[in-house]
Amino acid sequence: QVQLVESGGGLVQNGGSLRLSCGASGGTLPSSAVGWFRSAPGKEREFVGAVDWTGGITYAADSVKGRFTISRDNAKKTVFLQMNSLKPEDTAAYFCAAPAMGRNTAYSGSRYPYDYDYWGQGTQVTVSP
Repeated sequence: QVQLVESGGGLVQNGGSLRLSCGASGGTLPSSAVGWFRSAPGKEREFVGAVDWTGGITYAADSVKGRFTISRDNAKKTVFLQMNSLKPEDTAAYFCAAPAMGRNTAYSGSRYPYDYDYWGQGTQVTVSP
């Protein structure tokens, strides 16, 4: 069973930056795509972005495009979500997720939560006005 772990959340002022990390307990991040999602109270889980298994292809939601960047360091077995120009509406719990190998989205990733099988516990990001 893959256990994903997010870190790097916290409280930041409007316009600030944070970098979230996603790794795996035991140190072995799956050789698959990794997606980032966020959940805010009263809202559905929202796709933030994803990176393919090589790290060469990334895509992001329109709401964060130009502000958030996803990357991965396969040598360090970590995926990063760099968040710049943060806004109060970015306040949410952020989750990383990975699909099971064998899915047709395992290597490319997806915008849809139902395409992911392994999830972290989330890390809270709070942006003050």
